[in-house]
Amino acid sequence: MHKNIIEIAKNSKLASLKTANLTSTQKNFALKLIAENLDKNRGIIKEENQKDISKAKKDGISDSIIDRLTLSDKVITSMIKGVNDVINLPDPIGEVTKMWRRPNGLVVGRKRIPIGVICMIFESRPNVVVDAGILCLKSGNTALLRGGKEAFNSNNILAKIMQEALDKAGVVKEAIQVFPTTEREAIHQILKLDQYIDLVIPRGKEGLIKTVVQNSTIPVIKHYKGVCHIFVDKKYGDYKQASDIILNSKAQRPGVCNALETLLIHEAIAQKFLPKIVEDFKKADVEVRGCDKCVNILNNIKSATEDDWATEYLDKIISIKIVKDIDEAISHIQRYGSDHTESIITSDYNNSMKFIDEVNSSAVFVNASTRFNDGGELGLGAEIGISTTKLHAFGPMGLEELTTTKFIIFGNGQIRN
Repeated sequence: MHKNIIEIAKNSKLASLKTANLTSTQKNFALKLIAENLDKNRGIIKEENQKDISKAKKDGISDSIIDRLTLSDKVITSMIKGVNDVINLPDPIGEVTKMWRRPNGLVVGRKRIPIGVICMIFESRPNVVVDAGILCLKSGNTALLRGGKEAFNSNNILAKIMQEALDKAGVVKEAIQVFPTTEREAIHQILKLDQYIDLVIPRGKEGLIKTVVQNSTIPVIKHYKGVCHIFVDKKYGDYKQASDIILNSKAQRPGVCNALETLLIHEAIAQKFLPKIVEDFKKADVEVRGCDKCVNILNNIKSATEDDWATEYLDKIISIKIVKDIDEAISHIQRYGSDHTESIITSDYNNSMKFIDEVNSSAVFVNASTRFNDGGELGLGAEIGISTTKLHAFGPMGLEELTTTKFIIFGNGQIRN
């Protein structure tokens, strides 16, 4: 298996030399065929996906993971829309981002280029195969994909469908490859192939991401977890809007990284606001864990522990803390947050700006659901993941985040003294 992994990575490196020089027309044509192929093969995609779902249920995998795993018609339609959205985005490759003239007459610029070979190591979500593949292709990179065993059949059929489209478009099919193994040891082998792979992006549980970071000789962009917060200020507008934002953030898809995990409530409104929102949570089957002040107001909720404040539940569980003001809310986020996604619900302009300025997470919202921290929702077409590393990308990673820049210099005979 080790030899096979090396061969796949080597082929991806060779393919990256070709994809780097594809024109926008060539890339968009290949993407168009990928969209058509996905639509045409809905039946076989769902058939292969059902094999994974059946095994997952037999193995006792949680409902939230099965939700991520499922490729329904709605999900397939969303993937196709993602492909078409990426087609319509400007091609970042070749863009000269800035130019300036030196005193000696040299004209210096920075030109956007692909990173090269991008390896995704991920769990559960087979749609990552499509998102990563199309973004890497449009940005001139090649995609090497190693998914979890629970999505093995789904990942492979999606890669096959995309490769068929690439081949038909005259693009080297090694531009998108899935490692054909679920062996855990394969991850350790992949992470040592720095002569072929330029960047690794892990996407999954904290344990997987830590394994990648600790064992990789290749640069890694990642986020460990999404401990996302909403702070309800004392001036928050109407209750229904606040409740809608909070419930959407927590309960729409609790098993994703941009779901709400901790709700912070200004003490000035806690007596009225807390009973209402807890009642709404109960209607949505969300378990509530509260700080001592919350328990004093409502003695029918569980007491939150210190560990709860730093926990990414990925489930229908919410921790609630009453804070004295916006400064305490920000301090709590700075201490327990994961630099992922935060939101403030307020009608106070100054507090909204203070929250934006002082909360340094990858996405900071005012009066909106945390669920919008997503590449597609923010206009990136799709995303390859959300970075909380700040180097070189921060937040959802779209086309530009999959590029780097090189210096280009124009002279007319200058020499250095």
